[in-house]
Amino acid sequence: MAAYLIANITVKDPARFAEYREKVAPMIAAHGGRYLIRGGAVTVVEGEPGLDRVVVLEYPDMETLKRFYHGAEYAPLIALRASCTISNVALVEGYAG
Repeated sequence: MAAYLIANITVKDPARFAEYREKVAPMIAAHGGRYLIRGGAVTVVEGEPGLDRVVVLEYPDMETLKRFYHGAEYAPLIALRASCTISNVALVEGYAG
């Protein structure tokens, strides 16, 4: 069953965040992930969700996603992102129907 990384990101330092974006994209692909949403326009139709830059990544399964997210290769990029953003990130299991 597919698994998803869902992030809401508020960018504080655009230059450093550009560095993160450049480095993370090939790493995501190399670990079996793909972008479904990458910072597109958000149109709020109900409530106040507080969404800024929304990112949704799809992975084949939760095990693959966790290996990527908790892996030593991604750790320096998490630190880079944390230094230039306010990020809320969740790992979510897909729906098998």
